[in-house]
Amino acid sequence: MNYNFDEIIDRKGTNSVKWDAVEDRWGRNDLIPMWVADMDFRTAPFVVEALRERLEHEVLGYTFACKEWADSIISWLKERHGWTIREEMLTFTPGIVRGLAFAIQCFTEKGDKVMVMPPVYHPFFLVSQKNEREVVYSPLILKDGQYHIDFDRFRKDVQGCKLLVLSNPHNPGGRVWTKEELSQIADICYDSGTLVISDEIHADLTLPPFKHSTFALISEKARMNSLVFMSPSKAFNMPGLASSYVIIENKEILHRFRTFMEASEFNEGHLFAYLSVAAAYSHGTEWLNQVIAYIKGNVDFTESYLKENIPAIKVIRPQASYLIFLDCRELGLAQNDLNQLFVEDAHLALNTGTTFGKEGEGFMRLNVACPRTILVQALEQLKEGKSNFFKRL
Repeated sequence: MNYNFDEIIDRKGTNSVKWDAVEDRWGRNDLIPMWVADMDFRTAPFVVEALRERLEHEVLGYTFACKEWADSIISWLKERHGWTIREEMLTFTPGIVRGLAFAIQCFTEKGDKVMVMPPVYHPFFLVSQKNEREVVYSPLILKDGQYHIDFDRFRKDVQGCKLLVLSNPHNPGGRVWTKEELSQIADICYDSGTLVISDEIHADLTLPPFKHSTFALISEKARMNSLVFMSPSKAFNMPGLASSYVIIENKEILHRFRTFMEASEFNEGHLFAYLSVAAAYSHGTEWLNQVIAYIKGNVDFTESYLKENIPAIKVIRPQASYLIFLDCRELGLAQNDLNQLFVEDAHLALNTGTTFGKEGEGFMRLNVACPRTILVQALEQLKEGKSNFFKRL
């Protein structure tokens, strides 16, 4: 079956954060929203059909995890990532950010140190701060158009940290970490007594020819010292269902986390949480392959367009995900002026780079998971907006 990702779907009026929150955030509603990390494509049809079929039975009573939930995860991880797990390693979490918060509460105390590597997905440090943990920042290095880990600094910064929150693949840079890099992280964190939380929500959106490496498969040290969070929510465009899971191979860590989760029933999912995952993983291979190809085409188009029309804006080409971190530093603008260019002149709503830490100064994050015609319009508006902005200077 061929899926149509060129279809333009009106999402306004659906309480969509991406579309309906634009006016509250920017004070205007004439912007193309390319910020929140969900797709403007239809959610995978087999997921929608599974939910529709369940609704035909018009009793929405208490539910529990269907057998297909665990079976589909086990099968998907084996086929897609070469990871053989058992059902008892799985724990449901109502979203990965919530899962991160639960892990912070479970494995650390107030005042403990939690390390992140900015620029990075902002809930990593915001959730840590709001839970009164001390955030340690160990910045990445941008070199040759990709982010890299400064391991000399990493070794120093991680000392005394109870947790490392790892974005794997990286958001916003889209970097797919190599096995060698992940192995170094595993060794250093094991020796320093730092538990690794690996957020692998973008793993299934790894773009060819790159291959995602699951952290727990890197080495025995990685396997015994990690929690790996995953979800089909990004890959199959269903984040509103708040359904994710964590895999823990270390029995002691698993027991501690499972006990914490069960104490408040945090590990109990809602009616659609289990059905949607089972549907996505049981029927999703072809749909996912096609959406990845379409996203890759949008990335290629964006890179070519900017090189030809706005060469001062550089693409940090994502190796995974539909998010592109735009390096706008050659424009020579302060972040406020850069934001003004995108909003007031180009009429675009993007994530400002400093959302991801001060290391994001001079950057903007662009979501290209949209029909190509919308992307073309957005880039043309950016070209015209940039011209108009500098004419006024």
